[in-house]
Amino acid sequence: MALGPHNIRQSEWICWLPFTFLLQKLPMCLEPGMFLGPYNTLFLIFLSAACASFNVNADECLMTRMQEMSLDYHFTVEQEVGSSTYAFFGFNGTAGVWRIDALNEAGGWKDRTTVEDMDLAVRASLKGWKFLYLSSVKVKNELPSTLKAYRYQQHRWSCGPANLFRKMLMEIITNKKVTLWKKVHVIYSFFMVRKIVAHLVTFIFYCVVLPATVLVPEVEVPKWGAVYIPSIITILNAVGTPRSLHLLVFWILFENVMSLHRTKATFIGLLEAGRVNEWIVTEKLGDALKGKANNKAAKKPRFRFGERLHLLELGTGAYLFFCGCYDVVFGKNHYFIYLYAQAIAFFIVGFGCVGTFVPHS
Repeated sequence: MALGPHNIRQSEWICWLPFTFLLQKLPMCLEPGMFLGPYNTLFLIFLSAACASFNVNADECLMTRMQEMSLDYHFTVEQEVGSSTYAFFGFNGTAGVWRIDALNEAGGWKDRTTVEDMDLAVRASLKGWKFLYLSSVKVKNELPSTLKAYRYQQHRWSCGPANLFRKMLMEIITNKKVTLWKKVHVIYSFFMVRKIVAHLVTFIFYCVVLPATVLVPEVEVPKWGAVYIPSIITILNAVGTPRSLHLLVFWILFENVMSLHRTKATFIGLLEAGRVNEWIVTEKLGDALKGKANNKAAKKPRFRFGERLHLLELGTGAYLFFCGCYDVVFGKNHYFIYLYAQAIAFFIVGFGCVGTFVPHS
């Protein structure tokens, strides 16, 4: 900042990083039309690349372990593929290096949604700019340790992309700088499948339709569609975090519970309903707080029963439990094993028995 705003505007690059990083990484991005950027905690601005994140508190609790599994797939598969094929790239804006020309040509930072970083990245891609994902660069990242903070984060991450899709659809269709194939990719794969359909299908199929087939035996879902294919996809998603493969069942149940919250947020974004622009900063404990000299024991928050109840989760859990009981008496497919396990997961979250208090490490 000592350079002053005038000199900053005259510069091609602006970032806050060790100088050795610039010597090692910027030569990869000097080709016109390229875009570099890391992810999380290193505040680089203006070109844009993404780096692999290192979750500093992944071992804090079971919930952070399951978050790590989801994020590892996002970075090791989605970001790697998006970068290597120069496809549309979901830039995570906590850190990155942006070329000022790319930022200006894309139209600059806009606050029309709660995912401004993704908005900027998609607009830059529509202008022909390319992104690099640097998996060799590890950047620190802290995961939310409480369910309340995680729910706020997931609401923003689900509602924002859906709302951005609504606002950018015609802009993508009428764009003349990218090929028809890339338009199909960003509309169908980047937005529809990953940001909208994935949330809706997970909740509607596994928490509504599949249990309903127990009550309506005339409707039969083949086992390859209900069990085999989803299991293979889930295992492939979890391979990126081999140390947590033994948590696979818990991860599936937890993700199905969170799919209710994400589905609700997706509809809010698509319909631009009441909480569409709600921005609540994700609360994180911070390792700095844990290392204080006094090292006093953390005080448990006062128990407030009403604040810990989540009625939608409790209602869904009751529905799944009823379907499980019905399947025990009348069913033939033995879905009750899954239905009871999923109902328990919904009850645990619904009664606020997960992610409410994290002890100091």
